[in-house]
Amino acid sequence: MSKSVALLDYGSGNLRSAQRALERVGADVTVTSDPKIAVDADGLLVPGVGAFAACMAGLNAVHGPRIIGQRLAGGRPVLGICVGMQILFEEGNEHGVHTRGAGEWPGTVERLHARILPHMGWNTVERAADSQMFAGLDADTRFYFVHTYGVRDWTLETDDLTTPPSVAWAEHESDRFVAAVENGPLWATQFHPEKSADAGAQLLTNWLSTL
Repeated sequence: MSKSVALLDYGSGNLRSAQRALERVGADVTVTSDPKIAVDADGLLVPGVGAFAACMAGLNAVHGPRIIGQRLAGGRPVLGICVGMQILFEEGNEHGVHTRGAGEWPGTVERLHARILPHMGWNTVERAADSQMFAGLDADTRFYFVHTYGVRDWTLETDDLTTPPSVAWAEHESDRFVAAVENGPLWATQFHPEKSADAGAQLLTNWLSTL
């Protein structure tokens, strides 16, 4: 039986490519801004293209932070992609404009320290050997990135009773940034699995297996 995935439509774009990629790996996808559908689906995918502030405005307009919070409170999987990952952090800083994010993780989305921007192309990712997100993928597997901003400092602390998130990293011109996070039911990638060919399809398949 297919897993149902709500693809959250909050005006960020990038919906159809994500929808097609999920359907190719067997998901039953509904593109929606309806909170009930988004909360009740087996999985929720939060896409994102564009500026942090504009994406947060769109997300707030459809009660996105509340939807994400409700799902996570019940242990229900959420996957954020690109700016859909960035908005999960506390704050975005673009062109001197500070915008509050959804606040699931501490940290600031900021401009990468690189001469050539945007960072566009295929990169390897440094991740934990026991990662569920990257299961079945070799360490030298490349994923497709296109972004100018990212999270350059991971600050989340955990206690002895909490399983720490698994954080994957990548580099552009020697500037290191968060490439992906696995945090219980909350997964996110800075790269685009829907544009990463077979590697992206495997990652999405791994996510569907958690639903």
